[in-house]
Amino acid sequence: MQINPNAGKQPDLSALVDLPGLITSYYSDLPDVSQPGQRIAFGTSGHRGSAFDISFNENHILAITQAICFYRVLKKIDGPLFLGIDTHALSVPASVSALEVLAANSVEVMIADNDKYTPTPVISHAIICYNRGRTTGLADGIVITPSHNPPRDGGFKSNSKNGGPSSTEVSKWIQDKANEILAAGLKEVKRMPYAKALSSSTTHRYDYTTPYVEDLSSIINMDAISRSGIYIGADPMGGAGVHYWARIAERYKLNMTIVNKMVDPTFRFMPLDWDGQIRMDPSSLYAMQNLVTIKDQFDIAFACDTDHDRHGIVTRSAGLMPPNHFLSVAISYLLQNRNAWNKTSVIGKTVVTSQMIDRVAAKLGRKIYDVPVGFKWFSEGLFDGSLCFGGEESAGASFSRMDGSVWTTDKDGIVPALLSAEILAVTGKDPGEQYQALTAELGESFYDRVEAKATATQRAQLGKISADQIQSKELAGDKILNILTQAPGNKASIAGIKIETENGWFAARPSGTEDIYKIYAESFKDEKHLKQMIEEAQSIVDQTITKNS
Repeated sequence: MQINPNAGKQPDLSALVDLPGLITSYYSDLPDVSQPGQRIAFGTSGHRGSAFDISFNENHILAITQAICFYRVLKKIDGPLFLGIDTHALSVPASVSALEVLAANSVEVMIADNDKYTPTPVISHAIICYNRGRTTGLADGIVITPSHNPPRDGGFKSNSKNGGPSSTEVSKWIQDKANEILAAGLKEVKRMPYAKALSSSTTHRYDYTTPYVEDLSSIINMDAISRSGIYIGADPMGGAGVHYWARIAERYKLNMTIVNKMVDPTFRFMPLDWDGQIRMDPSSLYAMQNLVTIKDQFDIAFACDTDHDRHGIVTRSAGLMPPNHFLSVAISYLLQNRNAWNKTSVIGKTVVTSQMIDRVAAKLGRKIYDVPVGFKWFSEGLFDGSLCFGGEESAGASFSRMDGSVWTTDKDGIVPALLSAEILAVTGKDPGEQYQALTAELGESFYDRVEAKATATQRAQLGKISADQIQSKELAGDKILNILTQAPGNKASIAGIKIETENGWFAARPSGTEDIYKIYAESFKDEKHLKQMIEEAQSIVDQTITKNS
């Protein structure tokens, strides 16, 4: 990847999003459903786009929300709908549009008191807690967020009755119905003015913060963190959890400093990411420079992205930890310090996440459940307890409460962040030191993810590639042992390919929105071997998709 020379530096004014223009485009630009880029498309986490590209505009939101209302009627979901938003500029207008439709459809909607922002995991937690013990009148939810995407973007996703992201089948139903509504000129959309929707008897103000904060002691050893007195730095990255960290620190008497309390939809305080864009990615060394440069002021520091469903752990010993490293440490620690967990529950990971986790699990007698990219694949298992942990290489994770019951079925950036502090408080070693101990015992892992160009046709070819199209017998000097197009855990398509050898693997997946594909690779030999694997992986993929396109 070509690293922008300004990566890691503060943006100048030219890099900031034009907020008046963005909001104007949201309301004034009308999507043309004959243009694929302007249609509603649910990816691994709902629909995302930008008003500037006519891919996230008011008509999109009206259509999606009405489709969700139709789905609720179809499936007899008549409990409350928990609605949350993050701090992206498009989230507030999208929430206004959504509430106008929800109220007109007589949906009981729970919106945050004082119009606060609400993290993704808090919505999942609220749904699960409300539905516990119920068989009728079940709740579901909507989260309005494009996650860590740039400030120009918006996102809209639905959460199911189990609190997790809607399944592939449900998402497709909503997507297809929404596009039908859009194509028909929104004739099926029921809507009322926003002021009337706000004052409707079906719209309720709800305290999301207190139940979530009070419940944290059921999943994290907050007493141990408090007693240790370790000094914690927390960076909300201008996101939806900005008002949560002070409440957490006060409630549990934590020695914590919130390093940035600012909310600004331009995110002008964020260092530029690798490509020169503003992106609130807590796993990016460039985007995390504000916290990394002051890491030695704290015993442990962490950040969460805009909707607080991803985490970034910064230690004195290792700086910003790659997500795979912290996931390995977290799993190792939890399996040895959560004695009430069911001994048969397994570890969930995506096929592009480090196999260091497989080694940790094998050492501790746990099985691995490998699934395609997308946290939705973990939701049912986390809900029913067959999974005690679900994690992905993009720094998303959730895990069971101390008693083994479900916490959230969507990603939660807050609890892994707090877990990093618990690990230091209980063991006396920070997660960076813990990872070094793991590599000394289980071997060192070398991991990278890169991007390569591909046309829309080539991306489509990669998405439906088959094992028999791969002619290569070796990868980086090692015999190819397995060629996978389905995830071993649930046999679902990985929408790409994964090739394994004795000393490493690579996976390739097409982007759903850009003319690129992504290569993930891991070597258990050295950096030279990893580089060779990536080069040969790109050659294998390019030859295959070019030949068949």
